[in-house]
Amino acid sequence: MALESNFIDYVRIHCRSGKGGKGSMHLRHVKYQPNGGPDGGDGGRGGNIYLRGNHNYWTLLHLKYQRHIFAEHGGNGGRDKCHGTDGKDVYIDVPCGTVVYNAETGKFVCDVMEDGQVVMLLKGGRGGLGNFQFRTATNQAPRYAQPGEPMQEMTVILELKLLADVGLVGFPNAGKSTLLSTLSSARPKIANYPFTTLEPSLGIVAYRDNKSFVMADIPGIIEGASEGKGLGLRFLRHIERNSLLLFMVPGDTDDIKKEYNVLLNELQKFNPEMLQKHRVLAVTKCDLLDEELIEMLKETLPEDLPVVFISSVANMGLDELKDVLWRELNSESNKLQDIISSENLIHRDKDMKNKINLEGLDELDDIEELDDDDIEIEELDDFEYED
Repeated sequence: MALESNFIDYVRIHCRSGKGGKGSMHLRHVKYQPNGGPDGGDGGRGGNIYLRGNHNYWTLLHLKYQRHIFAEHGGNGGRDKCHGTDGKDVYIDVPCGTVVYNAETGKFVCDVMEDGQVVMLLKGGRGGLGNFQFRTATNQAPRYAQPGEPMQEMTVILELKLLADVGLVGFPNAGKSTLLSTLSSARPKIANYPFTTLEPSLGIVAYRDNKSFVMADIPGIIEGASEGKGLGLRFLRHIERNSLLLFMVPGDTDDIKKEYNVLLNELQKFNPEMLQKHRVLAVTKCDLLDEELIEMLKETLPEDLPVVFISSVANMGLDELKDVLWRELNSESNKLQDIISSENLIHRDKDMKNKINLEGLDELDDIEELDDDDIEIEELDDFEYED
């Protein structure tokens, strides 16, 4: 990815919650009270680390150089049954559609889908009990207290998956960026060479009666993208959550159906569940074709999905395309599929075997290890906490 780009969809950070404060072991000694008894207070809890969805963010740029996020430790208990201060919680604001994985194992941790959604990432340690809590009729002056619970640490990978209604799928130079710029106010880079688009783009497409839908453009897919070739593996995840997939194949292609099947095969290898989405095929650059050739092409195209012949430059077939997209987006079968997929959303663990392809060109993935002096973990006594 170009260094001047502000679109960051992958970050890796080290998080650490706060440890619980120590309970106090103190015996009260004041004038006229020689046997004041225990008065050691409890330790405060350590700070938690939360993830919070924020619709004001659309990339992970604000977290790219924040390599360590630590919560405060809980304060120690004091005399006169003084409770230690609780550690301050840390909230990490992320854009909607952020998925979190454990960077060491690749296991799925959590998912932030909605604005304002709060998910606990790491829980702070509970504070230890002071000796005041251990007083009994037979042990009126306990001379022991608990240490606080240790903190939790984890290096996490945050991945952004764009939320859009329609996702554009096609080979490089298929006309995806041109279509997006024609139908919306988005201005992606357009040029006459492959891989012009190096980052996803979102655009709002206006429809009739003040209605609209969101369209997402991702870098071109090539054969073998699911195995890491080209830029496909880095950006294929952005169309995992689109309600509808718009396949785009140029009209001057030798075999349109073959190219469509290649694209379909790459999506199947990347995530077989993507084949359950509704699909529409757009044959682009049709201003280069005459009506007779178009009629001949219709006989060779797939019959299991709607097909539209368009030209973004000549403004040909765009109204028909929007009608087809709107109809497919609002069809009962598509709405039912969205409900089923949202209720039974299955997250796959990340394959950590091919780190280079997974991490892309992120130059900050090598997280520095913390010194042992920075971490102090105390063992807990054989005492069971009561919630």
